[in-house]
Amino acid sequence: MDYAKSYYDAIIENLEKVNSKQTENIEKAALLMADAIESDKLINVYAGGGHTTLCMGETFFRAGGLANINPIMETGLSVFNQALKYLELERTVNYGSAILKYYDLKKDDVLIIFHNIGINPATIDAAEEAKKRGVKIIAVASSEWQEKMPKDHFIRHPNGKNLFDYADVKINDYNPVGDAVVKVEGFDTPIAPISNIVDFYIAHLLEIKTVEECVKRGITPPCWSSANALGGDEKNKKYLDKYRSRIKML
Repeated sequence: MDYAKSYYDAIIENLEKVNSKQTENIEKAALLMADAIESDKLINVYAGGGHTTLCMGETFFRAGGLANINPIMETGLSVFNQALKYLELERTVNYGSAILKYYDLKKDDVLIIFHNIGINPATIDAAEEAKKRGVKIIAVASSEWQEKMPKDHFIRHPNGKNLFDYADVKINDYNPVGDAVVKVEGFDTPIAPISNIVDFYIAHLLEIKTVEECVKRGITPPCWSSANALGGDEKNKKYLDKYRSRIKML
């Protein structure tokens, strides 16, 4: 069996689902993101722990990416913390709300939350705190994880809610429970996860649709050039001057 081909096919199947079923939701999210740009506001991005934090990183200070992205970055939840520590922290009640309180989002601010599982305390508490503040939430997550995990599963927030319960716009990434999709004959542990590939794709679709909407409105969207290309630093200077005092991670 060609396991590499089966992995490729699983990725393409998920991407095709996103293309065929989530275009309307991605376009709705892009309208909110374009509204933020038109109002000279930041687009905030949060991830509820582990490898989903890489999706937040993919949107920030990236060649061709939006310059007004404000990553709500908490190293404790990221893969750059010790693995067992971040695993424990993403399951800790009130940790996510403390992070959101620190960034002090306001009514009608836009927040993208990535967490394909979409049920753990660091995700749910952040979403709940954002909702209390009147923040507009774009959620990128898997309906399969949220629907199939038992309400009393130990990784769930005690309130039993799903990320999509809080979202103004729900973008389904269709990632399967367990994430890894390749089963090698004679080996009982599935390998080759797909969630980051699919979620990175969604992140860049959001950028594309947002830039397209801005251009329709006659707005110049703020976008980074590659800092490593000729003239990149010079092109980026105006955005660094504009956002450096507003984005904590710059």
